Amino acid sequence: MDVGSIIDLEITGVAHGGVFVARHEGRVVFVPDAIPGERIRARLTETSKKSFWRAEALEVVEAAPSRRPHIWAPADIGVPPEQRPGGADFGHIDLAAQRALKLDVVRDALARIGRLDLPVTISPATPLRDADGAVVANETVDGGGWRTRVSLHVDDDGAVGPYAQRSHRVIPVQTMPLATPAVERALAGLTGARPGRLDLVEAADCAVRIVPRPSGERSRAAREVIIERVGGRDFRVDAGGFWQVHRLAAHTLTDAVSRRLVDGAGDDAPVDPEGWHLDLYGGVGLFAATLGVLGGEAARITSVESDERATEHAGHNLSEWVGARAETARVDRWVAALRASATDAQRARLARGVVLLDPPRSGAGRHVVEDVAALGPRTIVYVACDPVALARDLGTFRDAGYLADRIDAYDLFPNSHHVEAVAVLRR
Repeated sequence: MDVGSIIDLEITGVAHGGVFVARHEGRVVFVPDAIPGERIRARLTETSKKSFWRAEALEVVEAAPSRRPHIWAPADIGVPPEQRPGGADFGHIDLAAQRALKLDVVRDALARIGRLDLPVTISPATPLRDADGAVVANETVDGGGWRTRVSLHVDDDGAVGPYAQRSHRVIPVQTMPLATPAVERALAGLTGARPGRLDLVEAADCAVRIVPRPSGERSRAAREVIIERVGGRDFRVDAGGFWQVHRLAAHTLTDAVSRRLVDGAGDDAPVDPEGWHLDLYGGVGLFAATLGVLGGEAARITSVESDERATEHAGHNLSEWVGARAETARVDRWVAALRASATDAQRARLARGVVLLDPPRSGAGRHVVEDVAALGPRTIVYVACDPVALARDLGTFRDAGYLADRIDAYDLFPNSHHVEAVAVLRR
C-alpha cells in the first residue's frame, strides 16, 4: 500500500516511544494517539520498511474505556494530525491507564532487551511535606501543571511552539497544560522571538526565566545562575543547564535513592564513611549530595560530569562535604582511566562504595557498565529515563556479576510516554 492510504486498525499493544501497535495483513503498524483495545481509522505515513509501517490516527471507530478528551485540546484526535503539537502523547488516556501502559513498556524492555524477569512497580511523584508532615505539594488529579521547564521552537516566521509529532514544523500554541501555571502564563505572552529555540524556566523562587537560544548563537541568558531547593538544601544551576523537569522529580528521585540505600544496608551504613563513592553523569551534584547526607561530612564522593559549568556548580553545591570533589570529564574516559590506574588502596575503598549512574537517555553503554563493574563497588544505583537503555545496561551488569532485585518506576512525566526508574544492584 502507498503512503496516504487509509486503513482501519485494531490496536493490540503499546510500544516504546509513545506509539501503539497494530497489524495490517500481518505487518506491524505503529500509530500514535491510540489505546490498546481500540479500533481506529488511520492514514499510512511510511511504508518503505519491510518490517513495519507507520500511520497517523484520524478517527476513533471504537474507543477504549480509558480514552478521555485530550488534556491539551490542540493535540486531540479531532484536530488534523499535522496540526497536533507534540509533547503530550498520552494525554488522551486516563492517568491510571497511562501508568499501566508505562509499566508494560518497562517490563517488556527488561524481558526482551535485558533478558531479565524483575518485579516492577510504578508510582506517581512523591508528595512534598513540611516539617509537620502536611502535604505542601502533590501530583494534580489530571497529571497537569508539573513542567517547570519547557523548550519551544521558533520558526523563520516567528511562530513559537512545539513541533508537530515526528516533524520539524512549529505548531503555535497559547496554552500548555503540562506546564506549571507560571510557565503557561509566560508562554501566552511570548512575542518577537528570533528563529531557533526558546526555553521557559521556573526556578525555586517561582520566577520564570525566558532563555532565547537563537540559531547559531550562544545564549547569555542560559548562564544565569538560579537556585533550586531539594531536601532543605539549595543547589546552584544555570538557567539553561540540566535540572529535572517535574517540579517534584528531584525530591522524588533523591528520596527513592535514599530509601533504597537505607533499606538495603541492613545493619551496615547505607553509605560507608570509609568507602569511595562515585556520582557519574553527576550534573550539579544532586545525587552526590544524597550520598553525602547518608555518608556524613567526611564521606569521600567524586562527581563526574562533562559539562564544565555544571561541574563548577557541583563544586559549590557539595562544599559542605570535606571529602567531596567535582571533576569535569567524559564519564566513559574517566571510568576507563580509573579502572586502569586504581591502586590497591583505592580499589579497597571502591569495594566499600556506592556508584550512582544517572546517564542521558542513551544510557551508560557497555563500556561504562563493564568498567564500573570492574571497580567492584559494594552497591550500584542506576537512575534511568529510558526503559530500553535501562534494560540493555542492566543486562550488561548482570553479565558482569551485578543484579537488581526490583525496578521502582516513577511517573514523572504524566500525559507523556516518558517514565523514570531506579534500580539498585549488588553482586
